[in-house]
Amino acid sequence: MASSYATLALCSSFASHCKLLNHHNSLLFSPFKAPTSSLSKPISLKLNSSPLLSKTPTFCTIPKASESDAAVVEAEPDNVDPELEPVQIVEAAKDEPKREEIFAVVMIGGRQYIVFPGRYLYTQRLKGANVNDKIVLNKVLLVGTKTTTYIGKPVVTNAAVHAVVEEQGLNPKVVVFKYKKKKNYRRNIGHRQPNTRIRITGITGYQDYPAVTLDS
Repeated sequence: MASSYATLALCSSFASHCKLLNHHNSLLFSPFKAPTSSLSKPISLKLNSSPLLSKTPTFCTIPKASESDAAVVEAEPDNVDPELEPVQIVEAAKDEPKREEIFAVVMIGGRQYIVFPGRYLYTQRLKGANVNDKIVLNKVLLVGTKTTTYIGKPVVTNAAVHAVVEEQGLNPKVVVFKYKKKKNYRRNIGHRQPNTRIRITGITGYQDYPAVTLDS
């Protein structure tokens, strides 16, 4: 009988111990549930101004995409092969025709003019010359180049200046006013002198004439 009572006591103590363990585990692993009464009321939070919050935060400056792109663009010309640039310049120089360095002094209608190939010139009216007509001026007094000079006595023989007539026009108006005192005489007359514009195309025929060499 004593053994049966001892076994019953052990079983009851073991059962009570198991209940305590289960209750303890349920408290540890059960999810936390906030009380509903506290959530029903609105919560108001007040932030006190502190010297730590009043300071403005400092951020590190990051370069923008445009600045990085500009740096890449500036670095690209350094990689260009310098040997290609002189080739392009030489080709451009070949395409442009070189103007001949020569001038002449020619007499037209009793006046002397300095002429250069490729330039135009206004002279007195050339009678019988129409627009786009080619003319030859034979009274060449002097021809000069970069190294030599041909001086005529009085003209350079066989030298000729070739030109093309571009326009037949008139000079600006000149007013001629006449007046006589105490005679009631006044005359106001305007005049426009006719002229011709020619373009010099070339100077030829001076090579056989004796030249004067300029000492450089």
